[in-house]
Amino acid sequence: MGRRGEIDVYDTTDKYLYIERERLKELNLPQPDHDELPDIVAFSKQKNWLYLIESVTSFGEITPIRKRELEILTQNCKIPVIYITAFLNKVDYRKYAANLAWETEVWIASDPDHLIHLNGDKFLGPYLK
Repeated sequence: MGRRGEIDVYDTTDKYLYIERERLKELNLPQPDHDELPDIVAFSKQKNWLYLIESVTSFGEITPIRKRELEILTQNCKIPVIYITAFLNKVDYRKYAANLAWETEVWIASDPDHLIHLNGDKFLGPYLK
């Protein structure tokens, strides 16, 4: 069980470490033998969101081309999808920042409580304490 109700349903580091085949089927996603799945597929029951997470150290960042591939892969999924590229630190992020697709998120392990939103004005507003 993931943090705050998220459940990992697939992880490519060890393809068979933890798989919920029935959940993948319920979400209309391919089974783990499909090479196009991202590093981590997670589902939040609470928000009814699907998270597709690529670790830049394995597959690479979510570029516009990779985002389109993932959109095609999830075209039969009926819930909202969040695309996230994960980095170890800001130095690694800066190496790939110019290649990242719009309408995606960035998570950096060295600053785990923050996200970088590449979503235009969707999150524009003051920071409320």
